[in-house]
Amino acid sequence: MECISVFDMLKIGVGPSSSHTLGPWRAAERWIKELKTTHKFDTVEKITVDLYGSLSLTGKGHATDYAVLLGLSGADPETIPTQSIEAIIAAIKINKALSFNNEKILAFNPETDIVFNRKFLPFHANGMTFTATIAGKKSRSTLYSIGGGFVVKEERKNSKKNKQIFSNTFPYPIRLGTELLAYCKEQNLSISDVVLENEKALRTPEKIDYEFHRIWNTMLECMYTGCHTEGNLPGGLNVRRRAFDTHKNLIGVSLYNNPQEWLESIRHTEVKFRQILKWVSCFALSVNEVNASLGRVVTAPTNGSAGVIPAVLMYYLVIENHEASFDEIKKFLLVAGEIGSIFKKGATISAAMGGCQAEIGVSAAMAAGALTELLGGTPDQVLIAAEIAMEHHLGLTCDPIGGLVQVPCIERNSMGAIKAINAAELALDTDPKNVKVPFDKVVNTMWETAKDMNNKYKETSTGGLAVNVALSDC
Repeated sequence: MECISVFDMLKIGVGPSSSHTLGPWRAAERWIKELKTTHKFDTVEKITVDLYGSLSLTGKGHATDYAVLLGLSGADPETIPTQSIEAIIAAIKINKALSFNNEKILAFNPETDIVFNRKFLPFHANGMTFTATIAGKKSRSTLYSIGGGFVVKEERKNSKKNKQIFSNTFPYPIRLGTELLAYCKEQNLSISDVVLENEKALRTPEKIDYEFHRIWNTMLECMYTGCHTEGNLPGGLNVRRRAFDTHKNLIGVSLYNNPQEWLESIRHTEVKFRQILKWVSCFALSVNEVNASLGRVVTAPTNGSAGVIPAVLMYYLVIENHEASFDEIKKFLLVAGEIGSIFKKGATISAAMGGCQAEIGVSAAMAAGALTELLGGTPDQVLIAAEIAMEHHLGLTCDPIGGLVQVPCIERNSMGAIKAINAAELALDTDPKNVKVPFDKVVNTMWETAKDMNNKYKETSTGGLAVNVALSDC
């Protein structure tokens, strides 16, 4: 049992991938902490990194090597100026040296000291081993990026203790949807109210609001940046950014100077079904185009699916409720985070383990449930919406062309956002007593589907579109 905060599910970081970029970045930071805790850091003479499985097969396209270098250099993915990343990497490659945790210079040649191993480690598809040479001897640490920026070690020495922490920390410990609904009925609370009480056990109300403001501002800034940046995405596929052109056609002649004024301007645009579809798609595309270019996004629950939740929340703010305030944003994120955590506990949010159903499917479920609460749905209907959204993503493969989080990943965020809105509307018209597929059953089904899925469709770029569409076609 894991104690998962909403702020574990919604994390600020750098693209293009939470499991292949943010995870290895955080793993490098964690290894440095291990070295410091054991008083080995100051005596390290040389470092090397081995990447395994999916991290190796799609690591170049996902900037895993960049992430490792930045993590080893002591950069913070939440605050690093993203425009400086290329220069930092270039300096390391040219000098064949890096500043270890920004404290000591070590010789490091990325071409030879980061090794891409195609074999998979048994514990998880995204494994990596950090090795330090100290007084001529090797000190190794193996970590796993399990999706959504979460990093673990195979050893679970504190698993019993962690379970106790979970039970003692949260007033409403939740593993299943049925447990969540039981709390809502017993206490006569909405889902967002229940989740908020759990968050208050971890941090003050002021800190909670501060973090939600940070998350929403990052999402809004990301959409704003994506809608105002044109050209092709990096990586060699020559994918043209589409959010810029779509936005230009939709926004018309409007004057604004910042993201919030931009939001207000959108509220005054024409509202027809086609325009709504285009706006939602534009919001989702904008986020994942920023993600694909090493921009800053909110992992929700992963980077590859980061566009769904902000697109659906933006839809609510600019189409459904012009009077919406921070309170609605907060409720939306609370519900979304809890739904995501249930999928993480009962299944997976890692495409390397479950295909894209674990990323776009989960994000669509999170967004659908959250939107349903804001539109007046009951707790039962919230989970019905989440179930519908996931049900219609079951079996979705992860087959990125060239190992890049671009094709088909960017468009899938648009499709996921539209499905989430549709799922919410279906749920609002559903009587819970007529439901045939319970939420917990679809979580379990997604996990069973993930285990049955062929490895070539799990973020390895060895099947599907990744092999049937050659780079030369692009």
